[in-house]
Formats: sequence, structure tokens, C-alpha cells
Amino acid sequence: MSKPMTKLSAKHSSKGTLMKDRIVIDESRGLVFQSEDELYDHFLPQIHSLEKEYFTARANTDVQEKDFGHYEELLNQVLDDPDEIWEDATSIHGFKVRAYVGHYASGTEAIYYVALAYATGDVPSFIFLHFPSNDLDLVETFRRGNLIYDRVLKEVEAGAVEGDALTEGDHLAVGLYKAMLVLRAKKDIEEKEFHSLEHLREPTIEEADEIWRSNDLAGNTLVTFIKYFPDERDVHYVVVTIEDTASSSHALLFSFPTKDGNLVDRYRHGENLQAEEVVQEASH
Repeated sequence: MSKPMTKLSAKHSSKGTLMKDRIVIDESRGLVFQSEDELYDHFLPQIHSLEKEYFTARANTDVQEKDFGHYEELLNQVLDDPDEIWEDATSIHGFKVRAYVGHYASGTEAIYYVALAYATGDVPSFIFLHFPSNDLDLVETFRRGNLIYDRVLKEVEAGAVEGDALTEGDHLAVGLYKAMLVLRAKKDIEEKEFHSLEHLREPTIEEADEIWRSNDLAGNTLVTFIKYFPDERDVHYVVVTIEDTASSSHALLFSFPTKDGNLVDRYRHGENLQAEEVVQEASH
């Protein structure tokens, strides 16, 4: 059997190892091959299984196969610097398949690029399938198993506290948190120090000095708790929540410490509430 000729082009990754005319994918599992044909023949059942799933899920309006070559330069980008990595240990018997997902702008078009690969350690060494897509539903098909890397979560992990929406990559929480980072003074508490003060979150919610309710442009009702801690490095601690209108309860979005009075003032807007009017709820 020869290697498949589809434009999905399963391939030996450049990150695989060439040794004395051998192709070493994973020596610990005996995945060492004398030629590319031998390599492709070995993985052909997995390739065919993933191809079948791809073509079944693919929409007619998605990127046409004849145009795949226009996007192939994204393959190395998604392998080297993905936005997400998912590890699926169940769909292909005997193999863990890693899905490397990237989101790119191509001219005026938003494009996803997905590479489904066998990984040796943390290195993708054989690519079963790779393709561009403008169809989020298709991409979601291969976002399965365990999410082992997420660029968004990586960018905000210094400020994420267990139980808040930031730890889940919630888009509203991430957006508001990043806006806060832009607004804070350069000499304010460094982001890497946030976790050393996260114990101030609960006292801030339970015994807030100030509570403010306001609506954002999208119609979300945000309720912010503020408390000053003179004995804790002379900081203010701010907790931002989203209110559920029906129950008047609040889900935690994110929180942070600050010594920047101007930054605190930015969260003092809207309606000033009394603490007893607010009911707390765990993060969604």
C-alpha cells in the first residue's frame, strides 16, 4: 500500500528524527521505519479513520481542498506555536492523538488551522491529518479529550484564582482582566505577585468597604467589591463579579490587588450598594 494522496496530506513531521536512513517516530514504542512508504503504511488505518471523520463533519461551504495549498504555511506555525493543544486518548485505539489548533487572519478571512498528530513526549512527530477551516463546528469536532495547553489561559494564569471564571478562560473575564492590566500603573504590584495576595478575596467579598453595580455595553450587570487592607502591604483588593438578574446572585469573574488609587477609582462607578443586598455564588 502506498501513502494516501489526499490534499489533507498526512505527513512525517519535520520534528521526527532521521537517523542513518531510518525515520524514528517513537523509538520506545518501536516506531522506527526504513522508508516513508513503510511509515505511512503503518499509520494508514488511523489516517483513514480521521479522514473519514473529517469528510463527514465538513461543511460544503468550508475551505475547498483545491485551495489548501494557500494555507499550508500555517502548518509549521500551528505546530510551533498553537493556540490550543487537545489530547484525545480514546478515538483512535492504541494511540493518543493531539490536536494542535490555531486561529489566524488570512486577508479579511478568519481561518482555523488544525493538525492532528502523534506526539513523542511533547513533540509532534507524525501528522495524521492537517487542514484549514472557516467552520468552527468542524474545529469543535476535534477539540476533544483533555485540553493540555490553552494560550488564553496561559496569558491570564498569574491572575486566575481557583473558583473564578478566569480559570475557565471565560471570554468576558479574560477581556476585562486584560483591560485592567493595560490600565494599571507600571509601578503597581507585579502580576506575578497576585497569587501571594489571593487570600484577600474572601474578606473582600464578605466584608467589602464598597460595592458597586454597573452595566457594560453588552448589557451584563457587573458588581464590584472593594476593600482596603492597610496591614496587607497597604493594598486595595478588587473583586469583579457578574450578576444573575433573576436571582441577584453573583458569579466571580476575576480579582486583583492594587496600590494604584486611580485604578481603584475606575471601578467606582454605577450604583453604590450596601453589602447586605448582595448574595454571593460560586463561579459558573
